[in-house]
Amino acid sequence: MQTDAPPAHDSFKGWPPPAMDPAGPFAAPLNSLTWGLLAVVATVLAVVVVALAIALFAPRAWRRRLGGERLVWVAGVAFPVVVLSALLAWGLSLTHRMSEPPRPGEERIRVTGEMWWWRVAYLDAGGAEAFQDANEIHIPTGRPVALELESTDVIHSLWIPRLNGKLDMIPGRRNILRVQADKPGEYGAQCAEFCGGPHALMALVVVAHAPADYEAWKARQAAPAAPSPNQAAGKAVFDRAGCGACHAIRGTDANGLAGPDLTHVGARRTLGAGVLPNNAGTMAGWIGDSQAIKPGNRMPAYPVLKGRELREVATYLEGLK
Repeated sequence: MQTDAPPAHDSFKGWPPPAMDPAGPFAAPLNSLTWGLLAVVATVLAVVVVALAIALFAPRAWRRRLGGERLVWVAGVAFPVVVLSALLAWGLSLTHRMSEPPRPGEERIRVTGEMWWWRVAYLDAGGAEAFQDANEIHIPTGRPVALELESTDVIHSLWIPRLNGKLDMIPGRRNILRVQADKPGEYGAQCAEFCGGPHALMALVVVAHAPADYEAWKARQAAPAAPSPNQAAGKAVFDRAGCGACHAIRGTDANGLAGPDLTHVGARRTLGAGVLPNNAGTMAGWIGDSQAIKPGNRMPAYPVLKGRELREVATYLEGLK
């Protein structure tokens, strides 16, 4: 499992994602469970070290007692059964709420792992898709959100350390991961299951807003793209290069489904699932040769576009906010 490769810039707040700093009620029990398991491991290690010291250096009478049949049954069978059963019961009591089905009225967001990025769909009260985003999850603070996890190709795994544990995304199956942030901020996340190719460059950021700010953000995202008139040249390059065959921009003729929805791509924090900060310069570089930046990703390079055309299309996309 490769989860240690950070994005190649400093603007991705929340990275690296700390695993022992819970920021919500679903991550806090995992933190307690982690410390409890470490305490048990340390205790068992101390007992084994003491037993080893007795076996090597203690008087013969002590060593004879250590090797007795009764102690073997107690320490080798009864003790592990009791300890492991207690840990299982405690762990289940702490984590049973983390994957509960969505409740009526709860926010639902469908996150689909794809090679090697995240498709994020925001659902309405009836479970229908309202709009799509990519490589970012936006949530309101102070209330639980149900993330419906899916995959279109191989097994991925979403891990948001400060908001919950990791949960696999399995083709043909939908798993539920519940998250909640206690305060606004940005929380780093990562694919935590090796999925081939640039797996380690498959990051994500969760942005938690105050409830009113979240509703305002949703209203902006649900609206179609509104480029300014001076971006007509960039849109012409976008159309001529056939980008709309893979990408959708609501309010235009671009309706592709293979790649990320670009309706509000200029408002995203990163490009390439956390690889680059999002601005016109990095956008031009990504469009020109994304393979040199994230080898193996599924977007082809566009060496046929000249420098001027790259700048125009990048300016157009940066303006989609």
